[in-house]
Amino acid sequence: MHRVVITGAGTINALASNVPGTMQAMRDGVCGIGPLDFRDTDRLSIRIGGQVHGFTPENHFNRQQLSLYDSFTQFALVAAREAIVQSGLTFDDELAMRTGVILGTAGGGIGTSDDNYRAVYEEGKNRVHPFVVPRLMNSAAASHISMEWNLQGPSFTVSTACASSNHAMAQAFAFVRSGVSPVMITGGSESMLCFGGVKAWEGLRVMSRDACRPFSANRNGMVQGEGAGIFVFEEYEHAKARGADILCEVSGFSMTSDASDIVMPSRDGAVRAMRGALQNAGIDRSEVGYINAHGTGTAANDRTECAAVREIFGSHADALMISSTKSMHGHAIGATGAVELLACIMALRDGVVAPTIGHEQHDPECDLDVVPNEAREARVTVALSNAFAFGGMNAVLALRAV
Repeated sequence: MHRVVITGAGTINALASNVPGTMQAMRDGVCGIGPLDFRDTDRLSIRIGGQVHGFTPENHFNRQQLSLYDSFTQFALVAAREAIVQSGLTFDDELAMRTGVILGTAGGGIGTSDDNYRAVYEEGKNRVHPFVVPRLMNSAAASHISMEWNLQGPSFTVSTACASSNHAMAQAFAFVRSGVSPVMITGGSESMLCFGGVKAWEGLRVMSRDACRPFSANRNGMVQGEGAGIFVFEEYEHAKARGADILCEVSGFSMTSDASDIVMPSRDGAVRAMRGALQNAGIDRSEVGYINAHGTGTAANDRTECAAVREIFGSHADALMISSTKSMHGHAIGATGAVELLACIMALRDGVVAPTIGHEQHDPECDLDVVPNEAREARVTVALSNAFAFGGMNAVLALRAV
């Protein structure tokens, strides 16, 4: 079994259009959640989100490309460019043949679907663009990354709601650890902030109208976000031999299913996922210093997750730091675990733990160190990244400092 490290990271999200900007925003406790800006927001009851502002697609893609790319594909390509450039890799010959792309998304090209349903049903058009299907399919972003970088290895997309990117990264990790591929491009991308995307989520009645306040007793729901996080997972000796700058090590993972309810989380499923990740990584629970929580800002999720952490870590839970960066960038659904992985890298590499902002009132059922409102300098050698999705789809990654 091979060691797996991260040698490149890229992102675009509500906080910033790159990794340095995102990490600085996390350090500063910046809130990227604000008023939504797209067509027909006046027909929505939820009008806030972690929207990507200031992104001009024409600065990154030509007209022919834009005819093929939904915004979730655009986000993925921009983030992949940052990650691959940082890695310093050149994909020629055998490396190109063996390197693949595994991404997560929940909605895929939902913006394309929204636009074309509107054209047909509202505007009465009888014809849609010939590239609608290539734009909206969930696998589009993975395909276009593979084509842009000549990556001819195993490539596919995972869709498990809010755990999609963690499931995708777990699969990429397994491919590299097992020796199938020396390098994998992985992460997630999402762009559900359009009229149809938000209107659908409104129906669940789990959305906040004003702010995301994970673990705070006065929280009132989640807030949607959007964006992408893309990483280069590389076999350790391969990275070392070429003198790569290693961001951190991916040590293990676990995936479980609650098999109980389509929307309500299960403590047992979360417990088994975290315990499995520790076992898979060969990590003792006492080594863990930070957990990037799923932390959606709903009472059911926050309390279930905190109870699961208590069950797993026992008395060590009091020494843990656990924060939810969704309070800053929103819940990016299928991309959220990938964006949140940046907080784990920041803790492991830079010794800075991102805060849970918007924390206003203590909740006795979330009686953990949630790093309220301000980032904290701390030495962290092991971190977990949690993702617990609708449908009981759980995926946890374990990471180490290098």
